[in-house]
Amino acid sequence: MRTPTRILAVLALAAGLIAPAAAASAAKAHKPSYRVLVFSKTTGFRHASIPHGIAAIQKLGQDNRFAVDTTEDDSQFTDANLAKYKAVIFLSTTGDPVTTPDAKAAFQRYIEHGGGYLGIHAAADSGYNWAWYGGLVGAYFRDHPAIQQATVRVPDNDTAATRGLPEKWVRTDEWYNFRSNPRDAVRVLATIDESTYNPVGYTGGSMGADHPMAWCHRYDGGRAVYTAFGHTEASYTEPLFLKHLLGSIKMAAGRAGFDCDADD
Repeated sequence: MRTPTRILAVLALAAGLIAPAAAASAAKAHKPSYRVLVFSKTTGFRHASIPHGIAAIQKLGQDNRFAVDTTEDDSQFTDANLAKYKAVIFLSTTGDPVTTPDAKAAFQRYIEHGGGYLGIHAAADSGYNWAWYGGLVGAYFRDHPAIQQATVRVPDNDTAATRGLPEKWVRTDEWYNFRSNPRDAVRVLATIDESTYNPVGYTGGSMGADHPMAWCHRYDGGRAVYTAFGHTEASYTEPLFLKHLLGSIKMAAGRAGFDCDADD
């Protein structure tokens, strides 16, 4: 009668050892592998899609094991706080969202030390008096026509931001015209075909045959990705846009290849 008792005791001991190990393994499997900061402060026009963008990025984080913090407080731009993040995402910021010299200097040091930046849509409508930031984004916003359907051209799908996207990507958004063409300083990830919509913005004119809409580049020691997409609330439920957004986050965070030398 002693043998079964001993067997049960051994089994109980083994179970006691295995259960914590299994719990620890499960916890490790669900632990975020990196952290990003979503910054959505506006001092100009405020996009109604911002809450939808935050929710979409949070869901991408939950599904892809990265943590997402959010803020509209630029006093959080300090060396110690920014060091927590693999990328800072400017989500449709407008005007002068980083207001103090100290915050600007801390963000610049963050990029210089190898940090990552992702600008979404109106991030290009920000920092007009901050030339360094303009270089980080790649180009400043000029104007846009009415929201309408158009064809986006994706030249290749060998980056995380473009993988799985069709060569001709038909979608509806607010299509930006920029003050300059960034191509000489960036790798263009997507352009828009001006023949497929009315591209004339409210200040008149358009960008012409070469009209970049998303790009990436190395800048001042760090990584920078920008996508002009994401004005509409519906954008943040589109599977293809979410694929593009996730890939862009991974590239900015250094969790995907970053072959972003400037186009010839």
